[in-house]
Amino acid sequence: MARPTPDAIYEPFRRPEPHARGCDVPGCAAEGLYRAPKSRHQLEDYYWFCLDHVRQYNLSWDYFAGMNEEQIEEIRRRDTIWQRPSWPFSGNYQRAEEKLRNAYHYVGGEDAEPSRPGQSRGRPQSEEEKALAVFDLTASASFTEVKSRYKKLVKRLHPDANGGDREAEERLKVVNQAYQTLKKTLGQETPR
Repeated sequence: MARPTPDAIYEPFRRPEPHARGCDVPGCAAEGLYRAPKSRHQLEDYYWFCLDHVRQYNLSWDYFAGMNEEQIEEIRRRDTIWQRPSWPFSGNYQRAEEKLRNAYHYVGGEDAEPSRPGQSRGRPQSEEEKALAVFDLTASASFTEVKSRYKKLVKRLHPDANGGDREAEERLKVVNQAYQTLKKTLGQETPR
């Protein structure tokens, strides 16, 4: 009996030769090597194009076509967490404390007295006075005091400490802006 050749032995296990696809553009005879999604609703269903036609398709592709700004922003926010659900970190007691402080419009450091709606402290006029009001400091405050109060507020308002609370995030933006203003006005701008 003759010995089988290696090709005969492995023939049943070989992959079939891939079928050559044609370009999906009518009248194009080129091979369709490049895939492109049919729509944002059918991202797993593809057209197959030649190089020239996939370039044309990509130039006109707009995933966000027909969406308003709110819908686009919602997709961007979901994409920042890879479209997976997220849960708040433990430590909800910090979040509850922050909500209680927000109910009384508390903006200062731990030692400051919370201000309540209708309680007048005088209206800040300049940008510096507004920034000092965010930190609940007086005009005689040093930059060291500002920096200390800033660090405490950033720790308290950071998204990781608040489970992604949007109110805390917005307040953190105000605190950051006030800090930048005071850095400039108190002459503490560091050279880059």
